Amino acid sequence: MEGPLQEPGEKEGQEEGAAAASGRPAGVPEAKKCSDADSDSDQETEAGARKPGELGKDTLYLRSCRAHSVVPASCFLRQGSAPELSLRHRGLGPQGARALARALTSNPYIKRLDLRDNGLCRAGAEAVAGALSRSCSTCDVDLSENHLGTEGARAICAALAVSPAVQRVQLAGNGLEEQAAQCLAELLLAHTGLKSLDLSYNQLNDQAGETLGPALAENTGLTELNVSWNHLRGLGAAAFARGLEANIFLRVLDISYNGCGDSGASAVAEALKTNNVLEELYMSNNRISVAGALSLGLGLRVNQTLRILAVSRNPMRSEGCCSVLKSVQANPQSALELLDFSDIQVNREFDDLASSVKVILPGLCIKTGARRVEYKKELLAVFTPSE
Repeated sequence: MEGPLQEPGEKEGQEEGAAAASGRPAGVPEAKKCSDADSDSDQETEAGARKPGELGKDTLYLRSCRAHSVVPASCFLRQGSAPELSLRHRGLGPQGARALARALTSNPYIKRLDLRDNGLCRAGAEAVAGALSRSCSTCDVDLSENHLGTEGARAICAALAVSPAVQRVQLAGNGLEEQAAQCLAELLLAHTGLKSLDLSYNQLNDQAGETLGPALAENTGLTELNVSWNHLRGLGAAAFARGLEANIFLRVLDISYNGCGDSGASAVAEALKTNNVLEELYMSNNRISVAGALSLGLGLRVNQTLRILAVSRNPMRSEGCCSVLKSVQANPQSALELLDFSDIQVNREFDDLASSVKVILPGLCIKTGARRVEYKKELLAVFTPSE
């Protein structure tokens, strides 16, 4: 039996009452309820709505994140066709790296990949290595501070060896020791397109130096190498320097904070006698005494390409600094533009010698510890309380 008929005015009144109870304006239809699955589907569609190619990339990443139980990185979803992807300090971990790696293989736009400080460890490094080995566009990779270890470094080096597009790699602060030196040496020999390599803040010791030295000698292509803050000392430093002597491509070398000592300085001096390519050499805080400074001077007497030499914070005293300056003074073909003796106490004899050297080389800048004192005086004025 049919219910009683409702008058039009009565029906409208009921609708207005229901709208008021639900908190929505009258006349606006009630929204349909959607399931979690529909919400995920909408998120995937919105994430990649720009272009068909991006839809596949973002959808793949979201699904991969769910499969690995990790939170998606919103900046990757906003990446679009931008050439740089920076995910540093995101705490991705191995699982996050696995989820990201699947999506990286379908993104042809990324040229610079920055994953610094994400705790990737060995498993994450292997996942990223798989993506790099299939990439044809990435040319700059930063995997510093990721606890890669020997096995992680081996996976990354193997991938880079078959990635000719990569030109710049940063592996600083990964706890790399002598066991990792072999795969690094193989990378130097295999990848002729690599231009810049950062191995600073690791634990590469004398054995590592003996392994890397011959590879550096045979490398063809690398123009910038940073091995500062390692443990290259004694025989290892000497072996590494002999590699510099034979290298004809490297233009910038940073071996600061290694404790190379006088033997390392002597080996570097021998390299400077024959190397006609190196332009910048950083040797700060390497335990170089007066004897080591005298050795460096012998190389500077004949070198014609070095523009920057930094030997700050070495115990060479004013006597050692003077010996370096006298060698530069005796070389009319010297190309030096900057000599950094910061934090080394010098005397009046050095100041007089520096003045005479500048007459010969007016473009030469000589830095000493005196500027540091002047800077402190400026700071004191800032913190003077007002009366």
